[in-house]
Amino acid sequence: MQQNGYIPDTASAIAQYFSKANMPTQQETLGQIVVDILSDGRNLNRKSLCTKLLSRLEHSSCAEEESHYNALIGLLFER
Repeated sequence: MQQNGYIPDTASAIAQYFSKANMPTQQETLGQIVVDILSDGRNLNRKSLCTKLLSRLEHSSCAEEESHYNALIGLLFER
């Protein structure tokens, strides 16, 4: 679509879209946490996942990260 005589470059539009997505997906975050837990030689269970998520929540640097970790913690307690 053309607005004000400007036709956006497709490649730069796609690059802009992906540059805005700086938060990892829930699956990526859980994958990183699982690797951390198993690398430490600990058992993988709900308690260890929750502990790791709470630790990351405490050290989060922005509201977006806090929301991300809170959503993951909520998933642990859904039934």
